[in-house]
Amino acid sequence: METRPYVQWELINNFMIDVFKSYGVPEEDAKICADVLLESDRRGIESHGCNRFKPIYLDRIKNGTLLPKTECEIVKEGPCTVLMDAHNGMGMVASYKMMEMLIEKAKTYGIACGSVFNSTHYGIAGYWSTMAEKAGMIGITGTNARPSAAPTFGVEPMMGTNPLTFTMPTDEEFPFNFDCATSTIQNGKIEFYERSGKPTPAGLTVTKDGGTMTDSGEILRQMRAGNCALAPLGGLGEETGGFKGYGFTTIVEILSAALAGGPYMKALSGKDESDLPTWAATAMQAMAENGIHLDIDTMTRAEAADLLYQISKMK
Repeated sequence: METRPYVQWELINNFMIDVFKSYGVPEEDAKICADVLLESDRRGIESHGCNRFKPIYLDRIKNGTLLPKTECEIVKEGPCTVLMDAHNGMGMVASYKMMEMLIEKAKTYGIACGSVFNSTHYGIAGYWSTMAEKAGMIGITGTNARPSAAPTFGVEPMMGTNPLTFTMPTDEEFPFNFDCATSTIQNGKIEFYERSGKPTPAGLTVTKDGGTMTDSGEILRQMRAGNCALAPLGGLGEETGGFKGYGFTTIVEILSAALAGGPYMKALSGKDESDLPTWAATAMQAMAENGIHLDIDTMTRAEAADLLYQISKMK
């Protein structure tokens, strides 16, 4: 039986905006950040919603590792590309501005790609790919994160949970949205299990001796100490395809961070020359219909099915 209290959306939205503003976040930026957190809860992704309001954002603003005012610097720009430095500001604000730019470029050229470095936690990845979908485009995004996942056959946290996300328009009232981490589980889900007094299912984590843990609170403590890591998507070994998740995780590291000149893997655990923590990098792409020669407004399901059938017959 559900025993948790329920709060009206408008009430919690206004509350978060006011608190963000009191911490120095400009009002328009505060509205973006609050909407991203609420959208996570609206989608039932309780690992990335309002529960992260204080520990991931407010606490980091308070201790100086996250800047409330986001100064987005365009380091390099081309007709279809953007490279942005977020200067340790609000990752959700930088991501919003980046996707806005990419959508406008894709309207002209059919496709646009961008990357943000020195960024911070940007909430659910699906929010950003959905921005492109709402503009009638295909949206793709991924971001690296602080090391918490072990590579295949490894036990040390080397990679982040690194989501890889796609959103595509459909002829239904809702889009096709695929939003998930490239690890078997993410930290926020384990935090949710701990708050709920539930164990974490066995096999989703690995300890230094190669074992696994189920005590959610102890997992979080051991992860902070570097003694426990998340398994890559597919599991701990080769038999269940763990190398596939490890491969996808690595691809996100390359596309979001390495290509942008941002820190990746273990470098995200350190500090820069200003003694500030090194932060994540994000990759985004918007693809307009004119970039793939497909008009989803006029294509019927029958035509789409016939197209797929013809493709299947090709030799």
